[in-house]
Amino acid sequence: MTRGGAWGRVAPEGRRFLRGHKRAAGRMAAWSLLESAHTFLGGYGVARALDDGFLAGRTATGLGWLAAAGAGALLGGFALRGVFAGLADLVEPLRDGLVRRAVRQALDRAVADPAGAADTGAVSRLTQQTEMARDSFAGLVLTTRSFVFTAVGAIVGMAALAPLLLLVVLPPLLLGTAAFLATLRPLASVQRRSLDTDEALADRVGTLAEGLRDIVASGGQTAAQTRVEPLIATQERLARTLAGWAALRTLALGTAGRLPVIALLAATPWLLGHGITAGTLAGGLTYLVQALLPALNSLMTALGSAGSRLLVVLERFSAPAPPDPAGHSPAKPQPPRPAGPRPDAAAELRGVTFAYGPGAAPVLDGLDLAVRPGEHLAVVGPSGIGKSTLTALLAGMLSPDAGSVLVAGAAARRGPGATGPDPRRTLLPQQAYVFTGTVRENLTHLAAAPGTPGPGDARLQRAVRALGLDELVARLGGLDAEVSPRLLSRGESQQLALAAAYLSPAPLLLLDEATCHLDPAAEERAERALADRPGTLVVVAHRVSSAARADRVLVLDGTRAVCGTHEELPARSPLYRDLVGRWNQAADE
Repeated sequence: MTRGGAWGRVAPEGRRFLRGHKRAAGRMAAWSLLESAHTFLGGYGVARALDDGFLAGRTATGLGWLAAAGAGALLGGFALRGVFAGLADLVEPLRDGLVRRAVRQALDRAVADPAGAADTGAVSRLTQQTEMARDSFAGLVLTTRSFVFTAVGAIVGMAALAPLLLLVVLPPLLLGTAAFLATLRPLASVQRRSLDTDEALADRVGTLAEGLRDIVASGGQTAAQTRVEPLIATQERLARTLAGWAALRTLALGTAGRLPVIALLAATPWLLGHGITAGTLAGGLTYLVQALLPALNSLMTALGSAGSRLLVVLERFSAPAPPDPAGHSPAKPQPPRPAGPRPDAAAELRGVTFAYGPGAAPVLDGLDLAVRPGEHLAVVGPSGIGKSTLTALLAGMLSPDAGSVLVAGAAARRGPGATGPDPRRTLLPQQAYVFTGTVRENLTHLAAAPGTPGPGDARLQRAVRALGLDELVARLGGLDAEVSPRLLSRGESQQLALAAAYLSPAPLLLLDEATCHLDPAAEERAERALADRPGTLVVVAHRVSSAARADRVLVLDGTRAVCGTHEELPARSPLYRDLVGRWNQAADE
């Protein structure tokens, strides 16, 4: 974090805030002057009590000076009462202003991108970060004010007793303070990244929670877990880094808090040789131990934790647009695209980039694709190249890091208020979703809206015949027979799931290797039946015959995507030519 970045944005606003609350700051300063008097009397009273009182044989004088020091302590307590009364006049306006700004940021983002994801980072800013800013600001004001006025009282007191005391005490004090200040900027940088990651994690978890049932039903737990785990690991790494800087800060605190006392004790013979009295030494030690060093310790602790947190949080509120908290690289410039959805596209990807985790290579990088209504599209490529990611994006289970995904002209991912299955598409994953219930219930659960009757027997029978399930349904005992998923083979489960998709009214069907456990003949029959139903079919293919049946084939090869017919792609895509060769070789064997 550069000084011209975070501090350059926060400092001007901080000065404007303080100028707008001069009266409250002035009242606190006036009360704090009494604290300087308390500090001055504490050390000066001890010195005079020894030199002019007890060591000179005048006990009454010594007790009088100690009484004056005690009165100073009462004066300091009275001053704190006034300080706390004025603190609220500074702290609460800050919090109220931050809340208003968080709401304004969320509204501005919603207006700028009405089809985009909700600004869930605003929840963190409205709750955790505003309270963090209020508490940090209050603690920082109290400790900074206390240190300044305590230091004034202590330095004036030591100068009044003997200026030589300052010559011994100030160098180690300044050394430790400088070492401490050197840790502030890197500490604030780490805390900034920690807050970024916290917002990203809240966003990611909230998004996944909305579609948890669909994720489980479609077997997307691994993909969902992959989206969250890198952020958790990043948060853990940042916590360890913060602990390391905290250790360095503790070392600096020890230097500033212990070396002045050691230096004063070590210099005692020299000071006595230069006419410094025992009472003056005791007074100087009192200033150090009871006033200056405790105040410095409190200030350093506040600056190291509350101060850096406050700077980071205020930067979050003052930044016009937060950086990508997940750590992805900025999206590469994309050529101009039509402002609205294409009227001839059942599904569309516009400049879509997606990566699993911060710093990971994109699985999809700037992908443009338009699937026409009624089209049969096959998606092919090596394992792990992004085929399942593509179907998850079209299904609305994942959000792109850059670009947009449209289904039926609207954002593929529905808003946070949407409930129930999305009527625009149906996704069949590799692990078929079959539940304990009747055959009829397993075939119609995607076709019947809540509170409405499902498809009739005639339509069910047509689906059974189209998918070639007559023998399987008869063996199970008919449409009203109970199904036990554990007694079905994987192929039988896929056949029932494919029949349910056939009956679904969704105009877009997504098959993510949903026929991988079927033999070639059963796979061909199922794909042809699904392609003949009204709507669009996108199939992740694992056999050359499946790709050959499609109207077009999308080849994902990790660097670029090529789309064309099965006949023309071998000349355009070396990867597709190799895949077809391997598929044919496997079929021959």
